[in-house]
Amino acid sequence: MISLKKLLFGITSLTIGGAERVLVDIANKLCETHEITIFTIYPNGEFEKSLSPEIELKSLYNKQYKELNIFEKILMPIHILINQKGIYKKHIKDDFDIEIAFLEGPITRLFSTQNPNTKKIAWIHNDISKVFGNSLKSKIKRFIDKKIYSKYDKLVFVSKDNKTKFQEVYKENRVKKEVIYNYVDKNIVIEKSNQESDIKFDENTIDFVTVARLVEQKAIDRLIRVHSKLIANGYKHNFYIIGNGPDREKLEKMINDNNVQQTFKLIGQRENPYPFMKQADYFCLLSHYEGYPMVVEEAKILNKYILITDTAAREVIRDYSASQIFKNSDDGIYNGLKEIIEKGKQSSDIEKYYENEGIIEKIIKIVGE
Repeated sequence: MISLKKLLFGITSLTIGGAERVLVDIANKLCETHEITIFTIYPNGEFEKSLSPEIELKSLYNKQYKELNIFEKILMPIHILINQKGIYKKHIKDDFDIEIAFLEGPITRLFSTQNPNTKKIAWIHNDISKVFGNSLKSKIKRFIDKKIYSKYDKLVFVSKDNKTKFQEVYKENRVKKEVIYNYVDKNIVIEKSNQESDIKFDENTIDFVTVARLVEQKAIDRLIRVHSKLIANGYKHNFYIIGNGPDREKLEKMINDNNVQQTFKLIGQRENPYPFMKQADYFCLLSHYEGYPMVVEEAKILNKYILITDTAAREVIRDYSASQIFKNSDDGIYNGLKEIIEKGKQSSDIEKYYENEGIIEKIIKIVGE
């Protein structure tokens, strides 16, 4: 019998995102047997309202990240890094048996503050060799994090690929490591997918849907280039991108410059993307790199035919027959989509499929160790 423990999860915010969705589902399950607190750096994320009332919520600041001015966005991560011991002592204290930094970046640095009474776990969702980019700033972050990650008692990776890439970057790290695939509550996904959507897809044309933040990692700019070339060559289809992010203005300009406004549409952020995914002929995630993308797991629950690039997302579709992996390049995606469009609409033709049963039990086991 595992005894009840006080768990603290930390994350940047509970805005709409894959890791954020996973944390909400995990916390809502664990609060049945543990005392759960979630600590965010920035408050008022959209997913906060999905948390069980049994879960306590704390935030470091009183403004959402999008409400900060440019100077605050630069200074706040530096403030956390320089003052992490003071922030930790004031806001986290010595109240928890286990502290889990659930995302790379500032929260992992903050939770690394030494506390002999608390077990420390860092959850790593991305390819650590790419997540910060290749700039001087990213190199500094990786140098700082080399020491940060060594302070944890355990590192949990959401994919085998992520674990391998981490070990390549931090060869000297001797902390215990484990792979636990992301958890999603399939009943919530199915229930929400049956709600009405505000967009009617074209039944006479192949419709592709992507759900992703509009950031460089997701390669939406590359997708616009490929889509425009396909349209110019007579391969009719529509792309719908669900999500928002800092690259939106640049992407809108690309869409206008390529004159594909009628066939490539940025739908914006949706708290419930599942009706769009359910309507689509194909679900796509054609990124430069991935961790263990939760949205692909959700597409499996919705029995969708899935198209991805050759990234760590391949682990999500292992043994899932209704899927294809494209070469991670403009030509690879062009040729893959061209073949799909030539074949026409096709069903995934499989039963409802979900293979990640047992994830919660694995998490309960590591917090009970």
